[in-house]
Amino acid sequence: MLTVRYFAAARAAAGTTEEKAQAQTLHALVTDLSAQHGEGLARILGVASFLVDGLAWRDRHAPLPDSATVDVLPPFAGG
Repeated sequence: MLTVRYFAAARAAAGTTEEKAQAQTLHALVTDLSAQHGEGLARILGVASFLVDGLAWRDRHAPLPDSATVDVLPPFAGG
């Protein structure tokens, strides 16, 4: 079971700060979360960065570790 934590706009789109999910890869997780939460979160997930257990995770098809924490980080505006 994965723990998914949402930040900033991803949190608003998901309607929660954290949830549990099951998926073997980041691609599968994004697909499932998009179907569950709708188009608003799907758009954010398409451009978000992801941390898996605190490490940047770029390969969406690599197997996720069991019981990992996945942080969803949407693009941030800064100045």
